[in-house]
Formats: sequence, C-alpha cells, structure tokens
Amino acid sequence: MTTAYLDDLHVGQQFVSGSHTVTEAEIIRFAREFDPQPFHVDVRAAADSFFQGLVASGWHTGAITMRLLVQGELQLAGGMIGGGGELTWPLATRPGDTLQVYSEITDIRLSRSPPDRGTVTLRSETRNQHGEAVQILSARLVVPRRSGVSS
Repeated sequence: MTTAYLDDLHVGQQFVSGSHTVTEAEIIRFAREFDPQPFHVDVRAAADSFFQGLVASGWHTGAITMRLLVQGELQLAGGMIGGGGELTWPLATRPGDTLQVYSEITDIRLSRSPPDRGTVTLRSETRNQHGEAVQILSARLVVPRRSGVSS
C-alpha cells in the first residue's frame, strides 16, 4: 500500500476492504459500553423487539467500517480526516454477519484557502455476506496535496 495524496486520486476510483465477521459476544460487549439498549445486549429481549433478534448497534457497525477503511487499500496522507458526511443503516448487522466495505470516490474539490489540501467525497457501502448494504456512508475527507504543488 502506498500513501495517497489528493493529486493521486480521481473520481470513480474504487476500493474494497478486507472483511470482519461479527460475533454475538462482541455485539453485546460493544453495546454494554456504548449503546445499552435491550435489542443490543439481551438475546431474549431482542427476540421480542422490532428487530426480532439481537443486532449490533449502528455505531458498532460504524466502528467496524472505520477499522476496515483505515486498514484497507486507500491509505490517505495524514489519515482519514473527516469533514462531515451522511450515514444511514438500511439493514441491521446481526451475529455471524461478515462485513466488507466497498468505496468509491464521488467528488474531489481543491481548497482555495489554504491551497495545500482539498476535500474528497468517499461513498462507502458496508455489506454483509449476502451483498446487502447494512451501512451507507458518504464522507467528506480532508486530504493534503503533495508538497510543492501550487494553487
């Protein structure tokens, strides 16, 4: 993997992450600490919930997505620095789901001030083993230009 600067990227560029299989134990462990709702922490209560079974917190799915992105083939200079975005969860993540992130650069904008960076919009779908999107993230990322590049 090489480090990418704004100048190395183009609209339409696609990336696929590694994968992660979600366990019941990690769903419960994450939720107990960060989102202790019954359908995330109690198998019996979850069975009678809207979800009809234990599901991961959306924030847990987001955290897994972040790790898969950071460890993936798109290695941005300076790291994945967020400048905002939109996040949806069309389906719940369940125990045993194997997640993988499919990303595409949808927009690149140069910054006028300061001219040493720009914004990349990255649309990422986190999909389960059936190819179903469990999370859709459109993130605006701050990415530096190579040194010596003038505006």
